Amino acid sequence: MDPNIIPVIIGAVGLGLGLLLGKFIFSKNTRKQIEEAELQSQTILKEAELRAETIRKEKELEAKEKAVQLKAAHDKEVFEKNKKINDSENRIRQKEQTINQKEGNLDKQIKENEAIKENLNRQIELINIKRTELEKHQEEHIRRLEKIANLSADDARNQLIESLKHEAQSQAMVLQQEIIEDAKLKANKEARKIIIQTIQRTAAEQAIENSITVFNLESDEIKGQIIGREGRNIRAIEAATGVDLIVDDTPEAILLSSFDPLRREIARLSLQRLVADGRIHPARIEEVVEKTKKQIEEQVMEIGERTVIELGIHGLHKELVRMVGRMRFRSSYGQNLLMHSRETANLCATMAAELGLNPKLAKRAGLLHDIGKVPDEESELSHALLGAKLAEKYGENPAVVNAIGAHHDEMEMQYVISPIIQACDAISGARPGARREIMQQYIQRIKDLENLAMAYTGVEKAYAIQAGRELRVIVEADKVTDQDSDRLSFEIAQKIQTEMTFPGQIKVTVIREKRAVNVAR
Repeated sequence: MDPNIIPVIIGAVGLGLGLLLGKFIFSKNTRKQIEEAELQSQTILKEAELRAETIRKEKELEAKEKAVQLKAAHDKEVFEKNKKINDSENRIRQKEQTINQKEGNLDKQIKENEAIKENLNRQIELINIKRTELEKHQEEHIRRLEKIANLSADDARNQLIESLKHEAQSQAMVLQQEIIEDAKLKANKEARKIIIQTIQRTAAEQAIENSITVFNLESDEIKGQIIGREGRNIRAIEAATGVDLIVDDTPEAILLSSFDPLRREIARLSLQRLVADGRIHPARIEEVVEKTKKQIEEQVMEIGERTVIELGIHGLHKELVRMVGRMRFRSSYGQNLLMHSRETANLCATMAAELGLNPKLAKRAGLLHDIGKVPDEESELSHALLGAKLAEKYGENPAVVNAIGAHHDEMEMQYVISPIIQACDAISGARPGARREIMQQYIQRIKDLENLAMAYTGVEKAYAIQAGRELRVIVEADKVTDQDSDRLSFEIAQKIQTEMTFPGQIKVTVIREKRAVNVAR
């Protein structure tokens, strides 16, 4: 045998044995895997059955709970319906009793009326009998008088006519005097008629400014950002604007409290910018408040220009236009000053037209009559005299200047429109609901509080907050020490106690803050 064939045979035999052994091992592994798969499938089936049983029990419990809830709701609904039915039956029963009582009263009244009617008929019959007897007595009396006076009835009638003529003449003189007096009254009545027509033709909003502005939020989460860590953000806003921020349980809202509408508007717009930007911290707050103040100045000018355009007033100086715009953020005895001035202007124009005067000049004077209440600087003059001075300074017509200064009788009236301005100012302020005296006194007390604190050396800002129950004084750290702050708080409290009248108590808080600022370039 060829020795080269032996390894081939051995290899072939080995290959065959390997294939047989591999097949045996493969079949054994396959059976084992099948058995494991069957065991695993049985386990999965048991787990599935257990889970299905658990789910079934849970669903049964949920169904029972749902049935209990539905039954409770149904019982509650049935109870409420029964209650409403019982209430309705009680009301119907009460109405039936009321109707029965009214029917009894009506029957009683009908019987009483019939008795009264019978009495009246008897009295009428007696009156007719008495009248016949009286006529007979009167004829008898006339015959006796003719016999005594030797005068017939015609002669007596003529004498009576003559006496009546003299009496009529004297009464005519009296009547003539009454006609003259009536003519005077009619003239006053006609004047009142013109005033009433003017008021009726002028439509004005009865808007009263209050001391609260509501700032709406998208969510209550923003409240935390506005308050800041340990309240530093809200303190910075109050210090920069002078407005008290009230953060309470009111959902998605913050209250801005201040007696000054201009401050409230600055605080509202500043908060709006800060919330929209998302960056809320003391430095950013001060920056936004300063920008908002500049924006408000532009808005004031825009309001003034829109007002004069709507009223048809031309050629007004820019400073006067700005003062007109500032009236929007001021009030007089609770009445918005701009609305009052616009209302007065329309009243003046209507009344001047009715009297045959210049309506444009009267409207101009009516709009400007209270500009003395919104000066850039405080003055000792009354608002009427100060307004006349400002109008004269900016080249207004002498009639307008005189009307402004004389509308409170502090100047002599030299032009015909002056009494018209005075009358229309009184009409606008005296109508029901226009003004509130108590509100004006409260605002004045708040201003006096702030001015009292500002009079001390080293005081930078002073704000009356919490409806006047707290006076917050911000001092300059370079001029006032911590010891001076304690002394200043005590002195201000003592001065308020001795010089002012106020309800309750006022808390005086002096704030001294040192800031070190450097810029890295």
